[in-house]
Amino acid sequence: MSEENVKAGCASCGVAVIDDIKLKECSDCDLVRYCSDACQKEHTSHHQQECKKRAAELRDELLFKQPESTHLGDCPICMIPLPIDALKFSVSSCCSKVICKGCDYANDLREEEAKLGHSCPFCRKPLPSTDKQCDKQIMKRIAANDPVAMHQKGMQQYRKGDYRRAFEYYVKAAELGNVDAKYTLGRLYEFGKGVEKDEGKEIHYLEEASINWGTSSARRALGWKEW
Repeated sequence: MSEENVKAGCASCGVAVIDDIKLKECSDCDLVRYCSDACQKEHTSHHQQECKKRAAELRDELLFKQPESTHLGDCPICMIPLPIDALKFSVSSCCSKVICKGCDYANDLREEEAKLGHSCPFCRKPLPSTDKQCDKQIMKRIAANDPVAMHQKGMQQYRKGDYRRAFEYYVKAAELGNVDAKYTLGRLYEFGKGVEKDEGKEIHYLEEASINWGTSSARRALGWKEW
């Protein structure tokens, strides 16, 4: 039976799509559809092996798809793709915007020519002069559910050696989609810092950090795991 015929009706009872019956795809693959949860449960034993194979293929397609840009996206000022080299961009604690060094430098020139105080290139708020002021800005962004700020706070805690607290911030940032946090969680699970070692969760987070706009560091780490 062709794939088109299989997907035209419920894989379990064979009922076809009509006005009052909607078919939904298998939750793990795109090979079959079902008219109800009961039919899906009844058909599981017949479909399980094929489903696992197809689910793995779909996962690989996501992992190996070449992204159009980096996971950092574009600089919000010049709209040029941000480089993956961390030395060529900066993160503002006031607004959590990732700014390329070119725009950062242009802002420095503007301030020097106009004899202005130092401010954020994006939101123009004065730059913090102490670590305490910087931390206050980061916590304000965290209260607004900003994943970039959560990742920054996680890095702060990690540098202090408080791996458990760092882990908690990374988890929150990852849940909100921060790719760098997902990558770091993978490494924490690898080395058992702030959490027990778990290779399964390590690979899971590295894969999550590699999908679509993933970080190259996560892809490289997965490559080492396969080597």
